Amino acid sequence: MSALALAAGLTLSLPLLAESRTAYGPQLEGFSYPHPLKHYRFESQGKALEMAFMDVEPQGKANGRTALLLHGKNFCGATWERTIEVLSQAGYRVIAPDQVGFCSSSKPEGYQFSFAQLAHNTQALLEQESIEQVTVIGHSMGGMLAARLALNYPQRVEQLVLVNPIGLEDWQAEGVPYASIDQLYQSELKTDFDSIKAYQQKFYYNGSWKAEYDRWVGMLAAARVCASAATSIRWVCSAGDSDTMVPTANTAGKIVHTECAASGNTSSTSALHSSSQATALKRSRSNSQPPTRLPTMPPRPNAARANGIQPALTPVTFSNVGAM
Repeated sequence: MSALALAAGLTLSLPLLAESRTAYGPQLEGFSYPHPLKHYRFESQGKALEMAFMDVEPQGKANGRTALLLHGKNFCGATWERTIEVLSQAGYRVIAPDQVGFCSSSKPEGYQFSFAQLAHNTQALLEQESIEQVTVIGHSMGGMLAARLALNYPQRVEQLVLVNPIGLEDWQAEGVPYASIDQLYQSELKTDFDSIKAYQQKFYYNGSWKAEYDRWVGMLAAARVCASAATSIRWVCSAGDSDTMVPTANTAGKIVHTECAASGNTSSTSALHSSSQATALKRSRSNSQPPTRLPTMPPRPNAARANGIQPALTPVTFSNVGAM
């Protein structure tokens, strides 16, 4: 299996390190990241901000490429730990940022959190680090951000891998009712350690639980508490039973959103492999190194065209994403 395919397969295979309800600082101070954090400091929308990121050098023979890992809404850069290990051993330099508004990065009040803005911040980070091109791997919300990054800054993106991304489907067209930001915000305010644990136990671990899993509950709970206490950011839900944006299943019961069927011993693995496999979009470049080969699949013209990417990118999928 190629390094990229294996890495994408490990996207949600979270390392299981024991950690209970620990009190973290406003930017997750005290939370253990797998690699040292760097900080990109910049100004945006009249605010002084910083974006935390891990910059991991190749552990194997360097292949001259850089992988950029973009986390989902319920995750941080730290949850890419095993993926970073696989890519680093395969010779990649790996950049794994926490987006502004998340985890160890700034959480500004009154900030316009558009995907275009987050993409701009991310490419500015690459500019600062003198990185010309990257293989972008985006999961869930990070997949939608990765697509926007590729559209706005195509010169930066050598390869684009979308792992269970949001943004390719029109859920209202599928019959999912509209919910206002106010409704979603009120729902998010009810989120705490116990509700996050119950959610993850149901969707991530098939009803089972081990003490080691508390680490990830604590990370997410702390990030949300810090954000709501320090700012008036209106978070939106991107997965879950009551989610009207990216529901566990649409009203026709056709599509499973596998951010809800993540790692470990989950019975939803078959759904991940069949109905919502890790999807990738690969940019062809005649003047670049030969890209990692991925098996092709029939294109999804409607979804791709809706995002403006059909003319430039060829949809492919992983036929084997490994054990989740």
